[in-house]
Amino acid sequence: MNRQILTLEGRTCLVTGAGQGVGRRIALHFAGAGARAVVVNDFRADRAEAVAEEVRALGGEAVGIAADVTDRDAVEAMVAKAAEAFGPVDVLVNNAGNMGAKPDEVEPAPFWSASRATWDAFLGVNLYGVLNCSSAVLPAMMERKFGRLVTIVSDAGRVGEPGLEIYSAAKAGAAGFTRAVARTMGRHGVTANNIAIATTRTPGVADVTEDPERARRMLGQYVIRRFGEPEDIANMALFLASDAASWITGQTYPVNGGYSFAL
Repeated sequence: MNRQILTLEGRTCLVTGAGQGVGRRIALHFAGAGARAVVVNDFRADRAEAVAEEVRALGGEAVGIAADVTDRDAVEAMVAKAAEAFGPVDVLVNNAGNMGAKPDEVEPAPFWSASRATWDAFLGVNLYGVLNCSSAVLPAMMERKFGRLVTIVSDAGRVGEPGLEIYSAAKAGAAGFTRAVARTMGRHGVTANNIAIATTRTPGVADVTEDPERARRMLGQYVIRRFGEPEDIANMALFLASDAASWITGQTYPVNGGYSFAL
């Protein structure tokens, strides 16, 4: 029997940090794959609602919810609101990351001289945000014997990145956490995997990708001589969230244009 397995039909999906960039594209991919509903999270309500409206335009149900993933109480309230609207979350994509809700307040200083607030900005969104969102959805997944957890990490967490030591640590921590969840939750029908990305064209890195000279220097490090596009990551997220990946868990998939071949 030939059946479509790259589908999310009947699934309720929550994508964090989905008001722009990679998260937005993942939300739209999921809607296009027949998701029953997409919960669009962002720390800015206007961005969350704008993407939710795009999902509705594709014929799907959606709600935009503003919540800071570093706030555990806010995350739990968001998940409760999503469940009230559409039922328990079946698929969680931990996408919120980078420098958090206030990137302008992050110091461009070596980590040893940066303030604790700068450390916390990286650790808060990239590590604690993943813990908060995962802990809010996993009990219901375990009860229903089904769930998909996809965490967007970074090649910085796999191979290290000079000048991004705290960010690298946070992403490595998130990846390790997701692998541990895979071991804990596999017997309950829940899979958990990571996608490690490299430089991808999003508003957060436009200062690099839109600067011809900086872009030229950076692209010399990529076997495939282009930056990533949000669609590249969304394609892998859809695969891992779908039945096509039902026997895959605890893995980290680099989607990086050949930036690194490290295992």
